[in-house]
Amino acid sequence: EDALVFKSQDETHLSWAYPAGEADAVKRSLSVMEAYSEEQGYEFSMYSVTPEMFAQLETFFPGKFQIEYDRDEADYVYEREKLETLSGKKLHGKRNHINKFKSVHENWDYETLTEDNVEECFQMALKWRKENGCNDDTDKNAEMCVTMNALRLFEELDLKGGILRIDGKIVAFTIGEPICPDTFVVHIEKAYADVPGAYTMINQQFVEHECMDYKYVNREDDAGSEGLRKAKLSYKPVFMVEKGHVHEKETILSNRIC
Repeated sequence: EDALVFKSQDETHLSWAYPAGEADAVKRSLSVMEAYSEEQGYEFSMYSVTPEMFAQLETFFPGKFQIEYDRDEADYVYEREKLETLSGKKLHGKRNHINKFKSVHENWDYETLTEDNVEECFQMALKWRKENGCNDDTDKNAEMCVTMNALRLFEELDLKGGILRIDGKIVAFTIGEPICPDTFVVHIEKAYADVPGAYTMINQQFVEHECMDYKYVNREDDAGSEGLRKAKLSYKPVFMVEKGHVHEKETILSNRIC
């Protein structure tokens, strides 16, 4: 129906991302998606739906659907300038991490990810995966598969990346891309745990060198991880992007069953 649609399906579930496209195409595709779900024997549902998406859905089908927002899926959005300068009392601790990193590691360097250094970055990612027990953790392993593919195809996918070195050795890297005229999203960030301040440093350097043309930086969700949530909140997001799961209202389903 001239819309871009993502489907998530296995033996136990079927769900969709909200369609992308012109309004008429989105409305037509929603009807096709709903019919397909019913044919497959599943209740129609969508994931990662934002308030703006749900508002559009309500204009198409008033009162038919309900949304349940999931805090674990909410994206953290920051002012690019704040992430770059780390100015203000609230980010004083981050500036201290940066200053300590620079004082301890005088021979550090930042590089933009290119075809000349991507293989070296790939090897660092392989070592990171081994050190963090990804082979024994399904979720971690899946995440690293995405990371490896992003590195292999960063040019084809038009991604931007940054590398942090100490004494010539890569200790951290980041990959992201613009998602709209004023916002850049950071998809991947990896650093060695035994290098204090490496995560703070690659975060600041990447924003300074690769995100200068954007007002906001979206660092995605925390997936419900307590440690990740604490870390992302410590950078003081300017706002959160809520995302939720959409289902038909229970009253409609009950009437259909009756």
